[in-house]
This record gives sequence, C-alpha cells and structure tokens, in this order.
Amino acid sequence: MEFALSEEQRLLQDSVGRFLEENSALDVVRVTAEAHAPLSRDIWSGLAELGVAGVLVPEAHGGLGLGVLEAALISEMLGRCVVPVPFVGTAVMAPMALALAGSETQKQAWLPRLASGDVIAGVAVTEVIGARDGAGVTVKNGKLTGKALFVIDGPSADLFVVADGAKSLYLVEAGAAGLTRTDLTTIDLTRPVSELSFDNVDAELLPEGDGQVVDQIIDAGRIMLATDTLGAGNRMLEMAVAYAKERKQFGRLIGSFQAVKHLCAEMAAELEPCRSLIWYAAYAQDELPDERRLMACHAKAHLSETGRFVARTATEVHGGMGFTDLLGLHYWFKRIGLDRQLLGGPERVREEAARLQGWGFTGS
Repeated sequence: MEFALSEEQRLLQDSVGRFLEENSALDVVRVTAEAHAPLSRDIWSGLAELGVAGVLVPEAHGGLGLGVLEAALISEMLGRCVVPVPFVGTAVMAPMALALAGSETQKQAWLPRLASGDVIAGVAVTEVIGARDGAGVTVKNGKLTGKALFVIDGPSADLFVVADGAKSLYLVEAGAAGLTRTDLTTIDLTRPVSELSFDNVDAELLPEGDGQVVDQIIDAGRIMLATDTLGAGNRMLEMAVAYAKERKQFGRLIGSFQAVKHLCAEMAAELEPCRSLIWYAAYAQDELPDERRLMACHAKAHLSETGRFVARTATEVHGGMGFTDLLGLHYWFKRIGLDRQLLGGPERVREEAARLQGWGFTGS
C-alpha cells in the first residue's frame, strides 16, 4: 500500500509553489496588505490560470475535478507565501456546497464562473458552529433576516453561500436588496472578513442542502485552515534557521548556541508529524465518510496549537528583530493566529471531537 503523494499531486503542489515564489514575494504581499485591499487580483488571476480556483469544481463544469487532498496541498503553498487571495471560501467551501447541494441549474450558472476565477464567493457559516449574541440567520418565505459574522472571503465576494439556523443553505448575490456588507480588518491583513446584515433579503435555496452538507463544507474549510497553518509554520521555521545562521552574538553565530538549536529542533519536531495528519484528514473527506468529521476536528485543533507554538518560537529565535516590520515575520504570525480562530478555535473543535466519540457530557 502506498502512503505517499502521487507524482501528479507533487507536480501540482510544486507548480503552485513555484508560481507563488515568483509572484507573491513579501514586498507584493505587503503592498496589498497595507492598502487594506481584499485580495491581489493579479495573483488570483494567475492562480486561476493554473486551475487553482477550480480545483474542486467537476470537470463537466470547467474545473479540475480533484479532491480535498489536492486542495490541501495548494493551501499549504498559500500559507507558506501568505498569499492574499480568496481560496478557502471561493475555491473550496462554495464549490463544494454547490456541487453537493445545488440544482443542475445552479451548478451550471455558478460553477464555471467560480472555476475561471471570475466570481468570488463568500461563505457565511460561523453561526452554525457557535453564534454570538445578536447573530444568526433565519428564513421566512424565502427571505433571510439576521446577521452573519466572520464571513470568509466576504470583502471581495460577488456571491454568498449562507447557512441559516436550521442548516439549510442559500445563495445570495452581493447586490441583493436589503443586504448590508461591512468589511472587517482582522489581525491578518492578508485575509479580511465581512459581517453581513440581512433585512428580508431574497435568497435562492440550495435544494439538497442539509446539516450533513453544511458539516462537510465546514470540515473541508477547517482542513484548509490547518494546512495553511502548516505552510506558514514551515516558512517561519525556515526563516528562523536562516536567521540563526547569520546573526552573531558574543562573536559567534547564534545557531551554534545549544539553546537556539533546541528551539529550532522543537519546531521541526512539532511540525513534521502534522503533515501526515493533514494528508489523512484530507483523504478521509473524499474516501472515508465515517471518519471525515472527526479527522477534520483533529487536524484543525492540533495545527492550531502547533502553529501558535511555532509562531511564538520562531519569533523568539529572531529576538527583537522578530517584532519589526522590516523582516515581515508578523505576516506569518498573524496568519496563523487567524487560522486558529476561523471556523472554531481549538477548544470548541476539541469539544466537537469529544462529542463525536461519545465523550460529551451534560451537567449543571
């Protein structure tokens, strides 16, 4: 039995990685982030030409027709280069929602446009995981009312996939009457989110949508965030090692100090096992439905904690320079921080995993 990526999968990841190394250098990311732009259109157009926007879109609708594992390999490269593009919602969660729950007419209308990169899709499902006071969406006579927070890929979206309190899914166009979008800047300037307010907004039901479909798109989104963290964490580790080989203190390279060696070794030891965990969790999304949700929870929770450790430790290796804008280390640090919280922080996700295994409890 082969427990490794196929040659095609490696080629896909390598081609995306090479494109991003050439087109998404830190200076490019910095310009987009400091302008508070929702995305880099040039980078997104280039990625769309590589097929990234249509990675999960069926071939019949103009996409690559690949699986969650291939999407995860792309996501790792995006995190590695802190790329300001709308991938998690637009290329993963929204196409999956349409493919699983949409009518044939809806698929024909939207999937080809998503695959080409011409349409950006925001995804509003946070309230399904845990709604804050005053948030949540209800439906009456086909119209949505309420508020959705932390909408993924919301600031640049032309279309929204929205889950109501009953876990039904709806499509809402960005220009719909009664819809108010407020764009929010998070700690991660490479990926802003939105808040949506609905006041009797016309919505188009995805007819096959139910709780299982909503859970499935959330699971896929969580794996993308976990893999993004893996890519960002590996890049921070490489930057820390490179800095330790150049910086001198007391006439010696700091990389020769045992304490610094241990810090770098600990980061590597924490990160490397995460790769196989994510590969398996992504594989389970398409091939092992009974394990799908539990593995997504494990991957999201574990990478959230590992990512925070690596972000903190890599910054520590850099010393005072790690906090400066000159190095730009904070872009990866903050990217990992947002990955940790979107679609459920590690505490909430671990609770879900416990309940899936029958470990949940109720008490006073």
